[in-house]
Amino acid sequence: MSCIASIYEIHTKLTVKGANETVTIQADQIKLKWLGTSGHVPDGAGVTWGIPWAEGVLQRSESLTLLGTDGEELPVQTWPTAFWPDGSVKWSAHAVSIAGERSDTYSIVKGKAAAAAESVAVTESDDTITVDTGSIICRLNREGSSLIRSIHREGSLVCSDGKLQCIREERHTTSGMKTTKEHHFTSRISKAVVEQNGPIRAVVRIEGNHKLNTGVREWIPFTLRLYFYAGQHTIKALHTFVFDGNPHMDFIKGIGMTFRVPMQGPLYNRHIRFTGDSGLFAESPKHLMTFRTNGKYQEIFKRQTAGEKVGFDAEEDERFIGLIEESAVWDSFKLVQGTADSYTITKRTQEGCTWLRSAFGQRSLGTVYAGGENGGLGVGVRNFWKKYPSSMELHHTSKDEAEMTVWFWSPDAEPMDLRHYDTTTHLQSSYEGFDEMRSTPYGIANTSELAIWCYDQTPSHETLYAAALECQSPSLLVCEPEYYHEVKAFGVWSLPNRSTQAHARLEDQLNAGIEFYKEEIEQRRWYGFWDFGDVMHGYDPTRHAWRYDIGGCAWQNTELVPNMWLWYMFLRSGREDIFRMAEAMTRHTSEVDVYHFGEYAGLGSRHNVVHWGCGCKEARISMAGLHRFYYYLTADERIGDIMDEVTDSDYTTVHLDPMRYYFPKDEYPTHARVGPDWAAFSSNWMTRWERYEDTGYRDKLLTGIESLKNMPNRMKNLAVHGYDPKTGKLYDMGNNAGGHLAICMGGPQVWMELALMLKDAEWQSMLVEIGEFYNLPREEKRQKLAGDLGNGGYAWPMFSTGIAAYAAFHNKDEALAKLAWDILLNDEVGKVTLTEITKPVPTLEYIRPIKEIPWIATNTVSQWSLNAIVCLELIGDALVNAETVAAVHN
Repeated sequence: MSCIASIYEIHTKLTVKGANETVTIQADQIKLKWLGTSGHVPDGAGVTWGIPWAEGVLQRSESLTLLGTDGEELPVQTWPTAFWPDGSVKWSAHAVSIAGERSDTYSIVKGKAAAAAESVAVTESDDTITVDTGSIICRLNREGSSLIRSIHREGSLVCSDGKLQCIREERHTTSGMKTTKEHHFTSRISKAVVEQNGPIRAVVRIEGNHKLNTGVREWIPFTLRLYFYAGQHTIKALHTFVFDGNPHMDFIKGIGMTFRVPMQGPLYNRHIRFTGDSGLFAESPKHLMTFRTNGKYQEIFKRQTAGEKVGFDAEEDERFIGLIEESAVWDSFKLVQGTADSYTITKRTQEGCTWLRSAFGQRSLGTVYAGGENGGLGVGVRNFWKKYPSSMELHHTSKDEAEMTVWFWSPDAEPMDLRHYDTTTHLQSSYEGFDEMRSTPYGIANTSELAIWCYDQTPSHETLYAAALECQSPSLLVCEPEYYHEVKAFGVWSLPNRSTQAHARLEDQLNAGIEFYKEEIEQRRWYGFWDFGDVMHGYDPTRHAWRYDIGGCAWQNTELVPNMWLWYMFLRSGREDIFRMAEAMTRHTSEVDVYHFGEYAGLGSRHNVVHWGCGCKEARISMAGLHRFYYYLTADERIGDIMDEVTDSDYTTVHLDPMRYYFPKDEYPTHARVGPDWAAFSSNWMTRWERYEDTGYRDKLLTGIESLKNMPNRMKNLAVHGYDPKTGKLYDMGNNAGGHLAICMGGPQVWMELALMLKDAEWQSMLVEIGEFYNLPREEKRQKLAGDLGNGGYAWPMFSTGIAAYAAFHNKDEALAKLAWDILLNDEVGKVTLTEITKPVPTLEYIRPIKEIPWIATNTVSQWSLNAIVCLELIGDALVNAETVAAVHN
């Protein structure tokens, strides 16, 4: 038996054998392409991306350069992000600053990088960090409330006093009367460091808390990273805050970032912009429309609205100038995205007067601009409408200095309510894990992305709209799927294959799963500040709704690793829509579902009605294996932080044993199931080892493997073990639990990639044993196991098909390969065509027209898809035998 894509030793060429053709990839010239369309910004952009390498191909001492389509050399900044055990580079990150038109494709080759015409220069003093990109000069503070002291472009001040704002609502009930009071907090810097210092890309990280303006309290820790690229006038900002309040007392009324923007020139040459659904709201503090605007003044008004500088003749235009001077001055403007489907733009003349509704729409692109005759500042918030309620405000636009605030959570909305949905748990009726009430948001986080544009003149509508599109879908370079596959990026998975009818049907089903969830995210409106990126767990066909109010069946929270499903689907297809789904899920699940400090630091909350509601705080939810895809593909520093945070999550289980219900107290510090607990730990340690070459965590990993090797059943019983985080040792307890959680929470994906790194034949044979053993008849299991098999265990055979394929491939076991396919194809997902069974709901049975699959479950779709992807790679040839083809057609 052979697999669909045979693995060849990599030297100077990589040969990929597909079903229909052979593609040869030059290992010394890696082709890159744009994710999706070839970018939006006409005046350039800074781009950072990652590239995987086969072991031994790239040494850390070797340099790389970037080639455009016509072969011209472009300056590129390169750094390693992971290493193979032999010391060669496993993943590298690259940054480039592209000005003007960009090539359709690029290539990375070995050789000295071309010299940069412009470089980022970073200088530090005791109180400031100054970054000069060659286009802008940004001065950042090391202490105080103002993070951004100033930004200049070509000698002109663009903005100053960039700081963070947080509004806390205090609630009281006295004599039955409810009262509220607002407290305004402003950022206070505790640390500012240069993380990367050019020549193409520089990164500054600022940390701190929010301090009460008229008191001593500090709360809501934040991290703000600012990204600068050579020659660029755009700054990328990544803002993270962690909640450290009491959800019953501390209600966040608003959180955002404020800038002061100089407003030069007469009021009619100052400009305000908001991006709407498909165009711009363009006005001025003093627009030129009056009761008598006509003729040449109508033409001047059009030019003003387009952003052009206009002027008047004192004598010839005296009457019109008088009209303009008498007309209203609009000093404040606001865009509020209250829901995923509606926003309103309002303006007012002054405080104490009404806000006038100016426009409304559905989904704003989330960009604001304010400036005068010498240009101004534009700020875009990524996923603006998807992470509602959000807003943008401009005040004092008629003064010398305007105030611009972008709100990640809008003060115009109800305050954040982070309380649990009930005062007790519902273990029996709602599958909430434990009776313990452990619902707390203390330690959860949220990250927002911004783009800051520094303009030397009012941008055209086309320029600003293109910038807003770039903010929402940032340019990214990616490799071809064939290259990712051949270098075994992230382990074992398959390329699409339509060589037979059976293969084509499987590919259709894999695509149908993606399309269903894309449409479901939209029709169910799975958006919102704390929700965007997640999907629901189980479906209720009677109410035609997901079981949003049933604790263990509501939000998915990485249960059965849909993150991995989406990332492998991207790797095999290169599709932008799948990348964006996986990106959103990674950003959400790594922040909201994980505890970043506090009692549960390093663990995550299992599925629940509220993301942090479940009493099960698990390492499987937070494991690095879920997030490292995004880190290595984009070099995102925030994800790097999070992977560091979970490295020692095993220590937290000493205080919160995952098996406390079954083993309340014995001689072991804590317990760990071989999966998902130890599997999650091993993903954390593998990631730490490859990123930092930290041999201490490699040794801890090997200690655990050695413990398993010395057990009578090794790994095949998938048992619960005693565990000591200090040593990494696992202790056999004579337990043969056979839990399916060991193989459906990403364990096989982590372990198969780990096998490529360790090259340990015994470790590989242990994985093979799991695949051989899982679906044996119970009597055969009893004969092969040391100790009593016990009752239950080894449920959900479909979950085991990927690891069974691994065993079948290595043992050339055709019977086991056939069994794996029979299980997979006769599973609920395998027997039907998803696109054909998605049906409209009767009109009166739901509040609006929707379609549904009555039995759908995210657990099933994600696991079926993950296992199909592995089976296609390892036992794809077995799919074409007569029995399996018949099963497909049935």
